[in-house]
Amino acid sequence: MIAIIRTRTLRALRADLAYTESCNETERAETGRQARAAELATDAVIRAEDTIEALRTALAEAQADAASARGALAVLETQHQLDTEDRVTLRMLLRVTRQQVNHADRVYVLFRYGRLHGVYATQDAAEIAAEAEGAPRTGWTSTLPGAALPPAVETAWRIQLLPLGGAA
Repeated sequence: MIAIIRTRTLRALRADLAYTESCNETERAETGRQARAAELATDAVIRAEDTIEALRTALAEAQADAASARGALAVLETQHQLDTEDRVTLRMLLRVTRQQVNHADRVYVLFRYGRLHGVYATQDAAEIAAEAEGAPRTGWTSTLPGAALPPAVETAWRIQLLPLGGAA
């Protein structure tokens, strides 16, 4: 079968063919650009997922560090409160001690065989110190003011009252 085609129709068909090939080429180029864009988008999504995972890991570490810091802070706050209480107690003790020292008008001196062993605020404290060193618990004697004392080297333990600041 032989078909007869007019020249004008042939030109029109060739023009349509050229237009279709041109459109085809444009579509192929557009498809290539879209494929590259899709690859870039896929790469971006992969990088975003990696970044999200890294951020989640960093967040977990930061939360663990924060919990540890909260625990350390609680310990430090407790220690600070104890230190503050200690300072208050020490100030109070210092104040009481200063008041007692300022009011003391005498001390009790403990001698052992005539050598100074210690100085105490009360006679009881001097006796307790002597007993801790091996002095007998009984047999303590007192000398009257102005009475002659036995020789110091003959006396194992002796407590002597000494007035302070000129008080008699």
